[in-house]
Amino acid sequence: MKRLLLGMMLAVGLMEMKAQEMDAVFAAMPDTYMPQLESAWRKDLIDLYHSEKEAKLKNTMDGFSSLQKLTDDYLLLQVTERSTVEMKLLPLVNETHVICMVTTVYGPVPDSRISFFTTEWKPLETAELFTPVSADWYIKPDADTSSVAFVEATARLDMDLRKYSLSPENQTLTAEYVTPQYLSETDRKAVEPFLKTEPKVYNWEKFHFK
Repeated sequence: MKRLLLGMMLAVGLMEMKAQEMDAVFAAMPDTYMPQLESAWRKDLIDLYHSEKEAKLKNTMDGFSSLQKLTDDYLLLQVTERSTVEMKLLPLVNETHVICMVTTVYGPVPDSRISFFTTEWKPLETAELFTPVSADWYIKPDADTSSVAFVEATARLDMDLRKYSLSPENQTLTAEYVTPQYLSETDRKAVEPFLKTEPKVYNWEKFHFK
């Protein structure tokens, strides 16, 4: 883990001790990570947002993208009608940061992916920074897992769909288990009594979500 921290610190650049703010990070994002919006368009969205105008522009997919929230360390972008991107600057040591990016596609059930980068947009190994709980975490502790009703209901949970959300206010990551939304109404009602209603909340601690 010490080797990981050293590598990230070197990648970010120890000479540049002051962390970039989110608007600069978003503007410098390589187009390959967001082909729907070229760099110049992202800068226009930032200018519109800071001008307190509607930060909405046509994208390369003949739809519209809108910048919905932007702070010093957080961003929420409606990329297309069915996809969003959230970004959060998370602190490491010596005022260095990493970018956590959550991409969510709604099709129609939301499904999220998490990626990490240095502030210079060099990819980082996600497994070193975030370890998701297994699907079993969402089962109620008092569920009778040996019952026929449980076995039959949970047999339909053959996918693992989760919606991740970053907080604008703090350094938390919320994970909702949304696989039941993929089921028919009958199957969903059968499995819901065995599942927790609350999401899993991870806290950023130095260099890892726990």
